[in-house]
Amino acid sequence: MVQVKICGLKTGEAVEAAIEHGADYIGFVHFPKSPRHVELARAGELTKMAGGRVKVVLLLVNPDPALIDEATHLVSPDLIQLHGHESVEDVRAIRLRANLPVIKAIPVETLMDVRAAGDYGLAADMLLFDAKPPKDAELPGGNGIPFDWSALRGFNTDKDYMLSGGLDPQTVKAAIKATGAPIVDVSSGVECAPGEKDLHKIKLFLEQARS
Repeated sequence: MVQVKICGLKTGEAVEAAIEHGADYIGFVHFPKSPRHVELARAGELTKMAGGRVKVVLLLVNPDPALIDEATHLVSPDLIQLHGHESVEDVRAIRLRANLPVIKAIPVETLMDVRAAGDYGLAADMLLFDAKPPKDAELPGGNGIPFDWSALRGFNTDKDYMLSGGLDPQTVKAAIKATGAPIVDVSSGVECAPGEKDLHKIKLFLEQARS
């Protein structure tokens, strides 16, 4: 059964919709440039609201040690997602400091980008393959663009990985079929405006991913 992560949640209503319709993971973004940004204290409140019914992922971008400490204290997530330019050594250090499993986002444009992710696979608990952002983009992810899914064909790992990038209720079935991804991750694809989740689209995405 394919698992689903609904990322970029900001409200209690969106959290409840994701859980009600069967999400396996929910994600909170702490990155001020993002329209999905939430303060750590608010992410902590939403985590408590989830009440252990789903795994909580906190997305950070190039975090320093102080931010890692504050995030783990205020949010208590189940996993940390790193979506910046963190090196393999950074991933190892953050994982050790947070004492939590770490997901490392890998920006993908071609097959070579996937192959280059090998060293990260040894440092992180899970990889997330996302579309490489446009050169002028301010956001490292959540840009609503796909990449060529054929780049993942033949990707072998003994760990689960996530597929992201331009997924929505209309494309997720094809993406799963093309890649065999065990986990799919959506953010902008279930929104009615940047940062504003559409509860009906959340429901549709989960139905399509599971069908």
